[in-house]
Amino acid sequence: MGRSDTAFLLHVYADHRHALAVSIPRDTLVTIPPCKLPDGGWTKAQPDTMFNAAYSVGRTAKGNPACTQNTVEQLTGLRVDHTVVVDFKGFARLTDVVGGVRVCLPQDVYENDLDPHLTAPGKLLFHKGEQTVAGQKALDYVRLRHGIGDGSDIGRIKRQQAFVASLLKEVKSQGLTPTRLLPLAEAATKSLTVDPGLGSADKLMSFALSLKDIDLHDTKFVTLPWRYEGSRVAIVQPDADALWAALRADRTIDGENAGGKRTGTPGSEASASPTPVSGEGIDVAVYNGTSVPGLAARAAAALTSGGFTVTGTATASAQDHTTTLVEYGSGLEDRARTVAMTFPGAELRPVTGNGISVVLGQSYADSPATASASPAPTAVPSEVADGARSADDNPCSNLTYG
Repeated sequence: MGRSDTAFLLHVYADHRHALAVSIPRDTLVTIPPCKLPDGGWTKAQPDTMFNAAYSVGRTAKGNPACTQNTVEQLTGLRVDHTVVVDFKGFARLTDVVGGVRVCLPQDVYENDLDPHLTAPGKLLFHKGEQTVAGQKALDYVRLRHGIGDGSDIGRIKRQQAFVASLLKEVKSQGLTPTRLLPLAEAATKSLTVDPGLGSADKLMSFALSLKDIDLHDTKFVTLPWRYEGSRVAIVQPDADALWAALRADRTIDGENAGGKRTGTPGSEASASPTPVSGEGIDVAVYNGTSVPGLAARAAAALTSGGFTVTGTATASAQDHTTTLVEYGSGLEDRARTVAMTFPGAELRPVTGNGISVVLGQSYADSPATASASPAPTAVPSEVADGARSADDNPCSNLTYG
């Protein structure tokens, strides 16, 4: 059965001079939207499910990259134009073609660090410090979990980001020209599973050449804001929604407008909100009751910009809501009315239980304000920006979470 080991969302900004890769931990709890099965049927939405389970929907050897793409679009509110899957053998082959990649280890690594079931350290696999790896050695490096940092997949992400940064640096140092890129593109078409838009060496080369003006320093790597929830990973809000809102607005992690458009007057984005209200002290959960991807993330960003605290976003149990509902527990009607002011035409509904939740309807998706107003923050949260890696960083810097 196909499994997903590592996931990056790469956002190329409209100015084609900035790029941001976001690592999504595989154990992140998300809502997996309805996905198509190999027999033509569809699954039901799966809330509170590990992110990497999306790739296994249908339980086929090839995996289900379309379901992973759907899940990312649902999570972020971004349209994913291309999906690329690299298997382990293909990954090793690509590193051979570029002649190896410079990496760094914070300490010596032995066989039992790669396989914790071994009772003895075994032979030395990597020595501490900088070195060049290719083929199986490169694969061992990116898969290494135990013995460094906290031994988790989260801890491994920093080294994966450092590896991809070094790979980009190596490719760029050899020159982004058709002659230099052709061997890499030919190897990639044999090693990757890609969508039709990238399904040939010529198409891959064309895509790579379109990125030639992006400086290594302006190629950044960050991780989806996270916290541990038992043995799983939970998304930290509102930080995550602020990150997605920045990407949708083509804002860099430093707040720069990289969309190639005029920014307008200060506060013009916020003024597009239907009704300016203060949500200070009000907690809200947001559910997408439509089939429009990313609608919950957009509403969460709007609420957050109004001072509300968004406790989570997910897909509603049904996606056929025409009108937005604001559901509230006992004693919360006044606060619910404040929430409803953000969604013109929303209906209030008392329910059994605690808290306030918004179930978005098609009326919200179709409103002109929703189409035109996606809050554009001046910068992503400092916790995200401060942990960013640039592709030109020293390969020995910032290697572990633990």
